[in-house]
Formats: sequence, structure tokens, C-alpha cells
Amino acid sequence: MAWLYLIVAGLLEIGWPVGLKMSQDQESRWLGISIAVAFMVASGFMLWLAQKQIPMGTSYAVWTGIGAAGTFLVGILFYGDAATFGRIAGVLLIISGVITLKISH
Repeated sequence: MAWLYLIVAGLLEIGWPVGLKMSQDQESRWLGISIAVAFMVASGFMLWLAQKQIPMGTSYAVWTGIGAAGTFLVGILFYGDAATFGRIAGVLLIISGVITLKISH
């Protein structure tokens, strides 16, 4: 169950950078900040649950890896971020590191 908590925490981690991006627009400033704070709290709580059974270093690395890769994908799909070879290769390295941590746990 701890790994499920950790995956959910990582997916929720995507929400707060999106909220911060939304807050850059004057019309959605407070909505974006509210979304960012809500996702930070929810993601942190799920990470806390996961760390009851998963070592702190492993859980933190997986959490940030899922969040980073997911935020990268959201940026490309919805915000027009560049999808260059180097950026994609970098995210694939993050994902391979997360997989390695899971396998070696």
C-alpha cells in the first residue's frame, strides 16, 4: 500500500507547479495559488503515509522523480514547453533512476 501512496503523492506533486504557473496570469492568480497549496498539502500527506514503510531517501527521490517527469509532460502538452532531444533524454534518465530505486528497494 505504501508504494500506491507514493505514486499518488508523486502524481499530486504535479499539481502545485501547475497551480504556480496558473497564478502567473492576473485573472487566475489566487485560484492558481490555492491550487498549488492544496496540491502541496495533499502530496505531502501522501508522502508522509508512504514513508511509514519506504525509506526516506527512496521515497523522496521517487516522489520528486514522478513529479518532475509529470510536470515536464504537462508543460509540453498544455503550456508549449520545448520538447527537445536533450530535455526528453534528461527526463528519461530521471524515470530510469526512479525505476532503479524501485527495483533495488
